[in-house]
Amino acid sequence: MSIPFQWPAAYAPAIQPPVDLREGALWFVFRGAELLVAAGPGAATLPHCNHPNTLGMMVLGEQHCFSAELAADAVAPQGWIWQGLRALFGVLDEAQFALAGRALQIVDWDRTHQYCGACGRTTAARTSERSRECPGCGLVAYPRLAPAVMGLVRRGKELLLARSPRFPKDMYSALAGFVEPGETLEQCLEREVYEEVGIKVRNVRYFASQPWPFPHSLMIAFFADYCSGEIRVDGAEIEDAKWFNVKNLENLPRLPARISIARRLIDAAKGEMLAS
Repeated sequence: MSIPFQWPAAYAPAIQPPVDLREGALWFVFRGAELLVAAGPGAATLPHCNHPNTLGMMVLGEQHCFSAELAADAVAPQGWIWQGLRALFGVLDEAQFALAGRALQIVDWDRTHQYCGACGRTTAARTSERSRECPGCGLVAYPRLAPAVMGLVRRGKELLLARSPRFPKDMYSALAGFVEPGETLEQCLEREVYEEVGIKVRNVRYFASQPWPFPHSLMIAFFADYCSGEIRVDGAEIEDAKWFNVKNLENLPRLPARISIARRLIDAAKGEMLAS
């Protein structure tokens, strides 16, 4: 069953600041990848201010939202802390958490596109859309987005899960990789699975997608069925891969955090396979 990622119903992007900002706006203030929050028991809140800027503008319901970035050595005010987004999952309001991920990507893009990649001149933010334009050569830079495909391979009642050297201890997940130029999503999945574990797949079908702001990816998840081959890990991207029987849940490894589409993909497959 597909459970697509959904932005809050009352959310809308914005480019121009409001003419009259009477109510305090919600701010997403970053120090690198860390967000400024006031932490309380089991919850976190964001700062409010009535001074707008033009970066990372959004509207949630009737409340304007802005993003900003402080220096790497900025000290949090008394009663506030710097916190990574992963740690705020389930702590920050769900709608605000979704917008925080978007704000982080916009801040990162704006910081890395202050100068033209073709001629080196200082770029300027455009007022008609979210982009930066070079006044010299006219090159327009849009927010970066790197599509990455994730594939969960199924064989009977078994799931193919793999472990990267970068993963936390004992964690296994679905296979994934970035899309190459000129490649379809299905071709990417087939290539990545074969390159990393030596398995060929068939019957590729879409599950869901998830913006992943670490720093600017879009994860597109699929199911696929086993076709042929024996597990042969590449030893670089993947250090181990195994077939896990979903009937023996106690033997399943440590799985990805519930914030990730990888976990949703695995949980959906387990539920569907056990019910059939």
